[in-house]
Amino acid sequence: MALSKIQKHLFDIRSDSDYRLLQQKIITTADPESIIGVRTPDVQKFAKELRINGEDKPFIRKLPHKYYEEYLLHAMILNDEKDFDLTVRETEKLLPFIDNWAVCDQFVPKIFKKHTDELLPFITKWLASDKEYTVRYGIKMLMSFYLDEAFRPEYMEMVIKSDRTDLKYVSMMTAWYFATALAKQYDHAVKVIESKRLEKQTHNKAIQKAVESFRVSDEHKKYLKSLKY
Repeated sequence: MALSKIQKHLFDIRSDSDYRLLQQKIITTADPESIIGVRTPDVQKFAKELRINGEDKPFIRKLPHKYYEEYLLHAMILNDEKDFDLTVRETEKLLPFIDNWAVCDQFVPKIFKKHTDELLPFITKWLASDKEYTVRYGIKMLMSFYLDEAFRPEYMEMVIKSDRTDLKYVSMMTAWYFATALAKQYDHAVKVIESKRLEKQTHNKAIQKAVESFRVSDEHKKYLKSLKY
C-alpha cells in the first residue's frame, strides 16, 4: 500500500533505529510494526505545521490510522484545538482506537481546563467504559484538570470506583492520580490511603510514587511509608 503524504513525512523525520527499538520495548501493547520511530518533539512540530497549512482537520477525520505516530499526531493536533465542542467530539471518536499508554497520556487538550463543568459528564462516561485506555484517559483528565481549583472530594470517589487491578494500565493511572493528589490535596488523599480503599497493588504503587515525588514533604513521606500493605 502506498504511503499517504503524512505517513511519508513521518518516515522522513524518523530517528535512528535504536530509538524505534526502544519505543517498541516500552510501548508494549502497540503493534511493534506500527511504530515508525519518530521522536515526540518532532511529531509535535509536525502537528503545528499541519495546523498552519490547514491540513489538520482533514487528517483527524481519517480513522483508523495505521501507525502509532499517526495517533500521536492526531492527539497533538487536538491538544491545541481551541473549540471545546469540536475537541470533545473528536476525542470521543479517537478514544476507542487508543491501545497504549503513550498516546493516552500525551493526549491532554488544553481547552478542557477552561470547560471543566462541561467536560465532567464525558469523564463520567469514559470511566464507565469497558475499554482499558478509555478508563485510563478519564482518570488522566481528573488528574490533569480537577486537582487544583476545580477539585471536589467526590472526584476521588469516582477514581476509587474505577480502580481495577485486572486492568494494569488503569491501576497504574489510579496510583499516579493518588500520588499527585497526595501532593496537591493531601488532607483528602491521605484519608483514602489510611482507609486502604484502593486495591492493594494500586495502594502500594500510589505510596511509592508519592514517596518518589519532590512535591511531597519528608514528613508526609515518612507517614505514607507506614501505611503500606
